[in-house]
Amino acid sequence: MADRMAEGGFRCGAQLALLALLAAALTAVAVQPYLPGPPWTAGTWRWLLEGDGDVRRLILADSLLPRLCTGLLCGGALGLAGVLFQQVLRNPLAEPSTLGVAGGAQLALMAAATLLPGFGGFGDLGRGLAALAGAAGSAALVVGLAWRAALAPAVVILAGLAVGLTCSALASGLMLFNGAGFQALFLWASGSLNQNGWAIPLALAPQLALGAVLALLLARPLALLDLGTEGAAGLGIPVRTLRLATLALAVALSAAVVSAAGVIGFVGLAAPAMARLAGARSLSARLAWAPPLGAALLWLADAAAQVASQIAGGGRELPTGTLTALLGAPLLLWLLTRSGGGGGGPPLPAETPARRLARPGPWLLAGLLALLLASWLALAVGQGIGGWRWSGWADLQPLLYWRAPRMAAAMAAGAMLGTAGVLLQRLTGNPMAGPEVLGIGTGAAFGVILLYLAVPAFPVEAQVAAAGAGALATLCAVLLLGRRHGHAPERLLLTGVALTTVFGAVVALLLSSGDPRAFTLFRWLTGSTYLVTPAIAVAAWAAALPLVAAPLLCARWLEILPLGEEAARGLGLRLPLVRGVVLLLVAALTTAATLVVGPLSFVGLMAPHAAHLCGLQRAVPQLAGAALAGALVMVLADWLGRVLLFPAQMPAGLLATLLGAPYLLWLLRR
Repeated sequence: MADRMAEGGFRCGAQLALLALLAAALTAVAVQPYLPGPPWTAGTWRWLLEGDGDVRRLILADSLLPRLCTGLLCGGALGLAGVLFQQVLRNPLAEPSTLGVAGGAQLALMAAATLLPGFGGFGDLGRGLAALAGAAGSAALVVGLAWRAALAPAVVILAGLAVGLTCSALASGLMLFNGAGFQALFLWASGSLNQNGWAIPLALAPQLALGAVLALLLARPLALLDLGTEGAAGLGIPVRTLRLATLALAVALSAAVVSAAGVIGFVGLAAPAMARLAGARSLSARLAWAPPLGAALLWLADAAAQVASQIAGGGRELPTGTLTALLGAPLLLWLLTRSGGGGGGPPLPAETPARRLARPGPWLLAGLLALLLASWLALAVGQGIGGWRWSGWADLQPLLYWRAPRMAAAMAAGAMLGTAGVLLQRLTGNPMAGPEVLGIGTGAAFGVILLYLAVPAFPVEAQVAAAGAGALATLCAVLLLGRRHGHAPERLLLTGVALTTVFGAVVALLLSSGDPRAFTLFRWLTGSTYLVTPAIAVAAWAAALPLVAAPLLCARWLEILPLGEEAARGLGLRLPLVRGVVLLLVAALTTAATLVVGPLSFVGLMAPHAAHLCGLQRAVPQLAGAALAGALVMVLADWLGRVLLFPAQMPAGLLATLLGAPYLLWLLRR
C-alpha cells in the first residue's frame, strides 16, 4: 500500500510539474517579441543558428535565455531549500523568506555594496560569500531564539519573521542613504531575474547540482525524522548533527539564490505545498518534484512579470520577486487557516507578572518629567558645522521652527501607538500584539498607497479616510482569519505578518514603477518627520488628545476583557459591541500615528510592556503609562535620527524600528 501511494505521488507530481512547465513555456513564448516566428518552425531555428548580425538574436542569446536559465535554477534551488527546511524543522510554513534567511542574505549584500566601495571588484565569489554570511547569521539567530522551545513550529516562524523584519528595516535605511542608486538597488532587492550574460547561471548551476547531490545523500536519514527525535535517535541517527547539516545546506542554497537574483519569496513555500497536494507524501517524492515545480513556478511568475511590464509600458520592469510575494502570501494565509498549518508546539508565553503599584501617581509623574526632559534635550542639543552644541533660549528660538514641529508630531504619534498597543493586548489577551506586528499600520499605509495610485492629487481628508479604511480592514481581516483557532496568539501574529507581506508587495510595485513620487513615498514609509510643518504638528495633537483620552471611558471593559469571554459575558459585557468600539479606537489611533511616522516602529508593542514592567497593570494607569512611554521613545528616536549621522538623517520610525525589533526578539527569547 505504501509503495502504491508513493508511486501515485511520483506520477501526480510528474504530471503537475509537466503542466506547470508547459504553462510557463507557453506564457514565455506568447510574450516573446524577439522571435521572427513560432519557435517550432524551421525558419525560426535557421534564424537562431545563422542570424549573427541581428540585434534581436543578440538580445535573445545574451539576455533572455540566461534569464530563463537563471529563473529555472533559482526556482529549483528554492524548491529544494523549502523541502529541506520543512523536513528538518517539522514545519510546513518554513522557507527562506519566512525564516528570515533571505532577508539576512539581502542585508549582508546591500551593506557590502553600500558601505564597501571596492566590493564590486570581488565579483561573484564576493557576493556569494557575503550572502552566505548574512543568511547563516540570520539562521543562527532564529535557531538560537527558538532553541529553548525545542524548535516549536510557531516559535520558529515567529522568530524568522521578526529577524526578517529587522533585516528589512536595516536594508531600508541603507537604501535611503543611497539616493542616487535607489531605483537600481530597490529593483535588485525586490527579486529581479534580468540578465546581461551567462555569468550568473553558469555560476549557479554547479552550486545547485552539488546541493542536489548532498540532499540525496541526506534523504534517507532525514526521512527517519518522521519517527520523531527519540525514534530517529534510537535507530542510531545523530539528530542534532543531521539537523545542523541540513540547515547549513538549505541556508547555502538560499544564499546562492539571493546573491544571483535578490529576494524571491514564497517559491520555497509553494513548491513543496504543491508537491504534497499532488500526492507526494514521502520525503523522496517531495525532493524529486519540489525543485521542478519551483522552477516552473518561478518561470511562470517571470513570464507573467514580463507580460505585466509590457502592458504597463514605459520601459519599466516589474520585479519577479514582487509577483511571487503577491501570489505566495495568500498561500501562506490559506495554510494558516488549515488546522495543521504552522501550529504545534507550546503556545506563546504569557507576560511575566510584575509588581502592581498601589499608588501609580508618582511613577506617572516621573514618566511625565522624563518626557519633558527628553523634549528639552531634543530641542536644545544638536549638531552643527562646529560639532555638538547646546543652544540657550536666545540661540534656540530661530531653530524652534525646524525642531519643535517634528518633535511634537513624533511625540503625538508615539502616545497614540502606545495607547493602541494597550487596547490590542487587552482585547486579544496576547502580550505580543501591537498595531505594527499585526499589520494594522501597514494596512493604513496600504490605503494611502492605493489612493496614490488612483488619484494623482487629493486633499488631506481623503488621505486620512484611506488610511483609516486600510487600518480597519486589516484589523478585521486578522481577527476573522484567526477566529477559527480561537484567536491563538501565534496565529494572529503570523496572519498579520502575511498580510503585511501582501501590502509590501504592492508597495514594491509602486516603488519599482519609476513614479517620481516613489522615493518620497518610501521615505514616508520609513517614518520620516523631515517635512512636518507646524500645521501638521497641530493636526497630530488635535487628533491625539481626544483619541488617547477616549479609551479612558472604556476602562471597565478593558479591566474585564483579559479575563476571557465567559467571564466577560457573565459580568454583563456585550462582546460584539465592546470589540467593535475597541477596534474602531485602535484603527483611529493607528491611522493618525501612521500618517506621521509610517507603518512600522514597534512602539505599539514596546510601550505597553514598559508600563506593565513598571507595575502599571490596571487599565487606566497602563494606558497613561504606555502613552508616556510611547511618546518618550518617539521623541528620543526623532532626536537621535537627527543628530547621530549629521548632516545625514535617519527617519524616526526607522530608528524606532531598529530599537523595537530587538525587543521583539527578546520577547520571543523569553
